[in-house]
Amino acid sequence: MKTNLITRPGWHKLDEELKYLWRVKRPEVTQAVSEAAALGDRSENAEYKEGKRELRRIDSRLRFLTKRLDALEIVDHHPQQNGKVFFGAWVELENDEGDIVRYRIVGTDEIDPKLGYITIDSPMARALIGKQVDDDVFVKTPSGTKEWWINLIQYTPFE
Repeated sequence: MKTNLITRPGWHKLDEELKYLWRVKRPEVTQAVSEAAALGDRSENAEYKEGKRELRRIDSRLRFLTKRLDALEIVDHHPQQNGKVFFGAWVELENDEGDIVRYRIVGTDEIDPKLGYITIDSPMARALIGKQVDDDVFVKTPSGTKEWWINLIQYTPFE
């Protein structure tokens, strides 16, 4: 089951996408479809057909974003969270081999492996919630249980 939590910047990003699609992209595609339709026979009009497909994709995404934004709960950082891992935290971890990884715990709509953003629903995030610096974290993976140590917890991005 998907958790309906999101950070404030994540919510704004989805909201901006919704506004862009509604105010900019959809009117552009609608205009292009109207112009293509004016050219005549629609049955063999590739521009018209592709424009209609694009409109369906846009409308589908608009419906999804509208419903999703209504369902999401924005979670803001509270100063009482400092020192412990909670939703929205940036965490630096180290294992026995000295490998260091950095993750941020976010909602499912914000996952970005390149940035190290992991979902609150992941085994790693679940193992981290409520932990403090120097705590051991055991994460069950398909290849067995892995042990990590928490080096750093912060609620601002790593530099």
